[in-house]
Amino acid sequence: MVSPTTRLLIASLLAVTAAACEAGKAAGPDNFMGDARRGTELVKQYHCGSCHDIPGIAGADGNVGPPLQRIGTRTYIAGYIQNSPDNMADWIEDPQRALPGNAMPRMGIPQKDARDIAAFLYTLK
Repeated sequence: MVSPTTRLLIASLLAVTAAACEAGKAAGPDNFMGDARRGTELVKQYHCGSCHDIPGIAGADGNVGPPLQRIGTRTYIAGYIQNSPDNMADWIEDPQRALPGNAMPRMGIPQKDARDIAAFLYTLK
């Protein structure tokens, strides 16, 4: 027989797990949370596709930056930075701080938007 305390603990853990897996949210290895659906819209808003080829984004066929197909499975960002959700968000927020002198410009993307864009990019596998 399961005690009431154990039942309460199991119910609490299930509720936390369900909240973490909310539709449209992406979680990475660093307990990173971002809204992938919102990130999709932000990629359009910030015109990321003018420089990058991005699957699933109409008109995102830029040829200046690297194509972002399967970016969620790559080992490195810009060939130097370990690919993790937090590093991806930092890169998007301020690529010049992350790797000074690289070709990606600062776009003025705030941290929340960068996290949501990173969540979207991690769906590209």
